[in-house]
Order: sequence, then structure tokens, then C-alpha cells
Amino acid sequence: MVAASALMLFLELALIRWTGSNVVHLSYFSNFVLLGSFLGIGIGILRAGKAKRLPYYSPIMLGLLVLVIAWKPVTVNRSGDSVIYFTSLDTTGPPVWVILPIIFVAAAVVLAGPAELVGRCFTELPRLTAYRYDLIGSLTGIVTFTILSFLGAPPIWWGLLVTVGFLALMVPGKKATAAALSGALVAAPLLVMLGVLLHESTRPENSWSPYYKVQTSSSTYENTPLLTITVNGVPHQQAIPAEKRLQWEPQYGLPYERAAKKNPENVLIIGAGSGTDVAVALRNGAKHVDAVEIDPRLRDIGREQHPDHPYQDPRVTSHIDDGRAFLSRTDKKYDLILLALPDSLTLVNGASSLRLESYLFTEQAFKSAQEHLAPGGAFAMYNYYRETWLIDRLASTAQKAFGHKPCVDKVGDDLQQAVVTVGLTSADQACGAEWAGASATTPPPATDNRPFLYLFTDRIPPLYLITLGLILVAGLIGVGIAGGGSSYRRMRPYADLFLLGAGFMLLETKSITGFALLFGTTWVVNAIVFAGVLVAVLAAVEVTRRFKTPPLKTMYVVLFGGLLLSWVFPDSWLLGMPIGLRALVAVVIAFLPIFAANVIFAKRFTDTADGTASFGANLLGALLGGCLEYAALLIGFDGLIIIAALLYVGAFLLRPKAAVGTSS
Repeated sequence: MVAASALMLFLELALIRWTGSNVVHLSYFSNFVLLGSFLGIGIGILRAGKAKRLPYYSPIMLGLLVLVIAWKPVTVNRSGDSVIYFTSLDTTGPPVWVILPIIFVAAAVVLAGPAELVGRCFTELPRLTAYRYDLIGSLTGIVTFTILSFLGAPPIWWGLLVTVGFLALMVPGKKATAAALSGALVAAPLLVMLGVLLHESTRPENSWSPYYKVQTSSSTYENTPLLTITVNGVPHQQAIPAEKRLQWEPQYGLPYERAAKKNPENVLIIGAGSGTDVAVALRNGAKHVDAVEIDPRLRDIGREQHPDHPYQDPRVTSHIDDGRAFLSRTDKKYDLILLALPDSLTLVNGASSLRLESYLFTEQAFKSAQEHLAPGGAFAMYNYYRETWLIDRLASTAQKAFGHKPCVDKVGDDLQQAVVTVGLTSADQACGAEWAGASATTPPPATDNRPFLYLFTDRIPPLYLITLGLILVAGLIGVGIAGGGSSYRRMRPYADLFLLGAGFMLLETKSITGFALLFGTTWVVNAIVFAGVLVAVLAAVEVTRRFKTPPLKTMYVVLFGGLLLSWVFPDSWLLGMPIGLRALVAVVIAFLPIFAANVIFAKRFTDTADGTASFGANLLGALLGGCLEYAALLIGFDGLIIIAALLYVGAFLLRPKAAVGTSS
């Protein structure tokens, strides 16, 4: 049970990371694989009581999926009226409508195998005992993958652990003939997978950070060495000498020209990357630079290979951190704070719409930057924005935060690189020309509750609605086919558990996004929150197993009290607290409703007549919750609390009436 659950969680995380690194669409739809995984896990649990053979389909599909993606990777970028992606618009590989359904279905089939093994244990063990070991295994899988991420291990190590897990679980040890046949069925496709991953992992230009597959290539232009860095198949940045950068693209010197205070003493650069922006700051007279970069691999590449060696300069202090989190923890004042092309090209795992840099471009983030400026200081940002409305949105955000118009310089016609600079006061900036101001159609500033800078409308884009609709249809069909006609009949008595699963998924998403705002969007914070959620669930199970707990009705009161607490004390209130107190209060507010919800689930799950059907219904509810996450695009992340509350009201009303006074 522990081994199968660990394999299931580890495989899910590995698929999210690896497919996202080779299919650029998934850099922006990271929970697409997650939703497919939930569907597969739910189907596997439902199949457990009926399946007569080991799930050989799982390793076979895994080998095929890896082979197909390696054969036809997608290095593509998309654009549209509602969602904007920066970099090249050239497309290689299969179109989105072909590759995404393949990955979704394949992920479901792959995860159904380990889930089926987990489900078989549920049929043989007491309910909460099985659930306890399932959670222990899940924690083991998360911890193992986190350790490999910390070590920067390439995919071959992920593949080796998955192979060992499948062989240990699926190759019987009694009869030599059966063992040989099982070994061949399991090992053959996994050897194909290992071959692909070994080739990818040993290519000298490839390395792995906790966020990306990083590729480097060297070239020469006008007798100048260029180091191009590509992440997840998208050209990301170049390490070039500061002198040439300013010569070829003088706009990178505009923040220093627009700021009234020349030769700034203390400079903060968020999105320092491989170091070119740091080198430019030093060339403009900075006496000290705090260089903040979220990805340790990008910083290390710059330290090793940047021609100017900015990170070796004694005037530079590098920080591996989230920029917003760094600002919330420092009391230092700066003469210039610079957002240097912070475009992460990826989403935070577990959050359908939150990018790594989302919380850098909100009105509250700009106000935080203002508070960290020394007298006469300035705040600036630059990037390739491509859309005029987006430039105006950022400029109007700066205007609202600082109280006066910023300087806006636009360069180029197609990609529209722009530099927005705003002084602490209007006297602390020297604009070339006055910005005309935002138009009537410019979206309002992004906020911490709705930090979707690149979303033009106040509606959920049709791209998302169509995709989510297809996912739900695929889920309905998949459950019907895999579980036979009896699947829905078996799950019908557990409609409340289905809604509990959907509500729990929204609570988990709210926890991830909340902690990302409070402590940073780093992979470390993300891993801790994932593990913390599982620990809270495990604690609920242990309390239910060992102690007499209040009736379900009382636990629902505790749950709704926890949701009310989350609503009354939003993340913006916590941001003003000292870091230690902030962590303590955030844990209580985030995990109280999670704990209460899982005590409810544990009590209800104990009394179910069909363990696999009830657990499968709960997991398929999580699939619905994953789709409902996208409502945050419309109502913000705080609004997810309301949706979760409605789901829990439905679960309360649908609970078996005989269970109202039950205690265990």
C-alpha cells in the first residue's frame, strides 16, 4: 500500500514536470496533467474490485507517452485576445488540439495502474488503516521528488525510481514463468522510457532546475560571445557583455536615465537571471546590487559562464528567492528597484492560473516596492509586452500605487518592448515625453486577489471553458467505460463524498496560492504546502482512529467556522505581520478547515459499505474541484472559499441522515 501510493504521487509529479518541459502548452496548463491524473486515480480505484489481472497497461502507456513526446516535442508559443504569451510565435510539433488530449488520456491511463494497486489494498484493509498507509505513501512520494529537485537530478533518476517501483509491485515472486512474463511486460516499455530519458539527461546542453529543463547554447555575434538560455523549449534570456547589451539595445539603460538620482548606490534587481541586468547596473555606477533570482540553476549558469562575471563582483549579493517575498522580509531601502524581464513561462504546481511572477505585478506589489525606496529613488520594469493595453495596464498600476504618472518608453513595433519608470515622487523621474494615460478599454490594475496580469477581459477565456468542458466529458465517459455500467450506481450513495473531494481541492488550491503570496512562489514553499496538506489530512485520520471525535454535524460547524476565518482574515491582512507570526497564523487559518474537512471525510468513509466506490467518488470530486479552480480568473482566489463553502453545504445536505449523531 505504501509503495503503490508513493509510486502514484511520485509518478504524478514526474509527469507534470517532464511533460511540461517538452510540451510548452503545459507550461501554462500545468494542472492539465494533474486533472488527468485525478481521473486516472479515480478510475483505478473503481476498477480495483473488478480487475482480475495486474495493470500492465500502465507501464506500457507510460513508455508510449514518453516515446511520443520525445519524438514530437512541442516548442511553441501561443497568443490570443484573452491570454498573452511572450516569445516566439513559431510552432514545431503537433498542434495543441492533438497533443493535449493525448497527454490527458495517457496521464489518466498511466496513473490508473498504481491506483488500481492501491484500491486492492482498500478492499482488504480496514478503511482508515488503508487510508492512513495511502497518505504515508503519498508523503513518501512527495518527499522523494522534492529531494531529487533539490539535488537537480535529471529525468533519468525519476525514470529509474519509477521503474523500480513498477517492477517491485507488479512482478510476482512465486512462479518463475509468471515472474518472467510479468517482468517482460513491465520492463520492456520502461526500458524504452529509460533510453529516452538517458539520452535527454546526458546531453551536455541540458540541465534541470526545480522549475525547468534548461538548455544552453553558445554563439558569436560581431565578435561578441553570446550564451543563449532556453527553458522548456522557449528562448528565455541571453548572457552577453553589458557594454554590448547597451550598445545593441540602449533601452536597458533607460531606467538609469529616467531616474532623477544618477549613479544609484543601492539597486535591487528582481529577475536577475544569468546576470546581464546586474552587469548593466554595475556599469551605471551601482555601489551595491541585491540580485534576486527564483531559479538557482539560472543564477549558477550566469555565475559560471557570463562574460562579465557579475556574480563574482564584491558589490553584488545574490539571493535565491521570490521577489515579492524578498521585499516582504527586508527593511532595506533602495535607490532603484528593477523588475528585469520577470516572465517565468510556467505556472505554480497545483494552481491552475498562478504564474511564478504573478504577485510581482499587482497594485499591492508596486506599493511594497514604493515602501522600499530611499528618498529620491525610483521603481522600473521592462519586458517585451507585445500589446499596448498591457503596457498601459502596468503604467496605470504604477500611477495608482505612486500617485502620479510614470515615464513610459516604447521600443519596436511588433514585440513592443517597453520601459516603465516611476519615481518616489514626480520630481524623482525625468521623462522623455509625457505618457498619454490609459485608454477607456485598459483593464484595471491586477490585485493580489486576482493577480492575472495577462488576462484582458473580466471573463474566463473561451479557451479555458472549452478545455474544461472536454475534460469533464472525458471524465464521464472514462468512468463509464472503465468501471462498466455499475460505476455510477456504486458511487450514487456517496454523492456527499464526491462534493467533499471537490471542496478539498479548492481548499488546497487556496492554501497554495495563499502561501505563495505570503512566503513566495518558490518550489520549496510549494513542496512544503503540499506536504503540509497531507500531514493535516493524516493528522485528521489519526485523530479519528484513536479518539472519540464529535458528531459529523459538529465537525461541519468547525469546518464552516474555519472557512469564515479564512474569509474574514484574508492574506492581505497577514502580509503586515512579522514573518514568524505570519507563518503561525497562516498555518492555523489555512489548515483548520482542511483538518476539519478530513475528519468529516474519515468519519464518513469509515461507515461506507463500498470502500473503493466511496474513495473513487471522492477522488473524482477532486477532478471537478480542479476544474472549478479556474473560477478564480473571474472572482479571484478569495472567491474559491465561497465555492468551497457551497460544495460543503451540498455535502452536508446529502450526508446519510443516520450519520448525523454518529461519533467514533
